[in-house]
Amino acid sequence: MNYPLKTFAKGDPDSSIVEQIQNRLNELGSGPVVVDGIFGKKTDHAVRNFQSQHCDGQGHPLTIDGKVGILTWSSLFDKEIPPAKSESPVINKVIEIAHGEIGVSEVPVGSNKGPRVEEYLRSVRLGPGFPWCAAFVFWCYYEACFKLRILNPLVKVPGCMQHWKKTTGTRITTKQAMNDPTLLEPGMIFIISRGDGKGHTGIVTGIQDGFILTIEGNTNNTHSSEGVKVCALRRKISTINPGFIRYCFNPF
Repeated sequence: MNYPLKTFAKGDPDSSIVEQIQNRLNELGSGPVVVDGIFGKKTDHAVRNFQSQHCDGQGHPLTIDGKVGILTWSSLFDKEIPPAKSESPVINKVIEIAHGEIGVSEVPVGSNKGPRVEEYLRSVRLGPGFPWCAAFVFWCYYEACFKLRILNPLVKVPGCMQHWKKTTGTRITTKQAMNDPTLLEPGMIFIISRGDGKGHTGIVTGIQDGFILTIEGNTNNTHSSEGVKVCALRRKISTINPGFIRYCFNPF
């Protein structure tokens, strides 16, 4: 069953979906709960029991909070997390393009080279061998904007911290995002400073329970900023420092 794009918790009135959650909890041995469509104390306890024993698709332990959001849902129903949907067709296209690049890897591994990697690098006027996370982000936006005949608002720079300093978009700091996670949206760009002018960046594809879901290049499944491929990952909002960038889009 596909994720219904909302978080389910104690007191949720959608009895038909709650019944399916209860059935699945019983099937997987996290109950028993009565399948009555009522998300009460026993269902909350069963969800927490499930969360305490399972991980998300990236192997990270689930947050034990009794809420069935996208990560718990995907684990409970054994479903891959789908690309997020936005009200903006440009953002949807950016995420669609980025999602299609998942698994692209350096050739040879560890070289910052390879046919696709070098295409990302060329988009910001760099040759083979350079770190490419920022180039990947720019390339995804460039491709989406070109296909939709929209001006690409991203500044064409090869570095993450250069992007943060020179952006014409709206900056949202880590503190602002922690205080109000509703400021974060799919399609935003996260920036992480590694010191000495170095950093890491990627595209936000979703927000869930204090975490962002991302697609990012030049990384790996352990969240390295010097990895070798494009990955879909999950990061704590608190680890994104200095913050996030939101862009607006205008037609040609």
